[in-house]
Amino acid sequence: MKKLAIASALLSTLAFVGTAHAYQAEVGGSLDYLDPDDSSSVTKFGVDGTYYFNPVQTRNSPLAEAAFLDRASNVNAHVKYGDNSGTKDTNYGVGAEYYVPNSDFYLSGNVARDELEYDNINAERKLTTYGAEVGYLPVPGLLVALGLKGYDVKGGDDGVDPTLRAKYVTQMGQHDVNLEAYGGFGDLDEFSVRGDYYLDKTLSLGVDYYNNDSLDKDEWGINAKKFLNQQVSVEGRVGFGDNYNTYGVRAAYRF
Repeated sequence: MKKLAIASALLSTLAFVGTAHAYQAEVGGSLDYLDPDDSSSVTKFGVDGTYYFNPVQTRNSPLAEAAFLDRASNVNAHVKYGDNSGTKDTNYGVGAEYYVPNSDFYLSGNVARDELEYDNINAERKLTTYGAEVGYLPVPGLLVALGLKGYDVKGGDDGVDPTLRAKYVTQMGQHDVNLEAYGGFGDLDEFSVRGDYYLDKTLSLGVDYYNNDSLDKDEWGINAKKFLNQQVSVEGRVGFGDNYNTYGVRAAYRF
């Protein structure tokens, strides 16, 4: 009986190891293409990275949602750059997410900078944005967060407005779904929604919508993401605006 118990425990351990994987960082590269109706196209290249304080256990969750479901605290950064017909567009930023240990509370913060340089008219525009959130996870897979988002245009307007965000990953029948919603109030006057349906743990299809009255932007999109294995993923998105289309691809590696 003792040998049987030991063998059973060993098989259980092997089964767990065979289905559970861990990673502690992800790096990615992206390409974005903007195709407006009445002006020249715009291409931007980007790199991004995320480091998790502790290894993320994927277990039996959708691979794209493993970090969120594992409540993995992290720091992240990104850079995007484009040089199109004398217009240089650089965007870079850093952020952090912190899930308070032994509790259901969540904290996040970020700061980003967008710089536009127009060589043809010797002009520039610099915008700094920053934000902070306090969130709570009332049930597994659900996050509700209240925050503040600020903006500062060099030589122009600035302000801080409240935000509200929710994210919910759950099962619908035999499949997983991800639902997200965001609202920025006051002068921001923006909101977005997103939904992803997981055909299996490695493949998702989704739709999203974004509206910002202050920027006169109204766009919806379709997207897909596929993990080729536990480490490598590829994804793409097509966006449809009133006077333009956008196309984006990204590849990432976890380790």
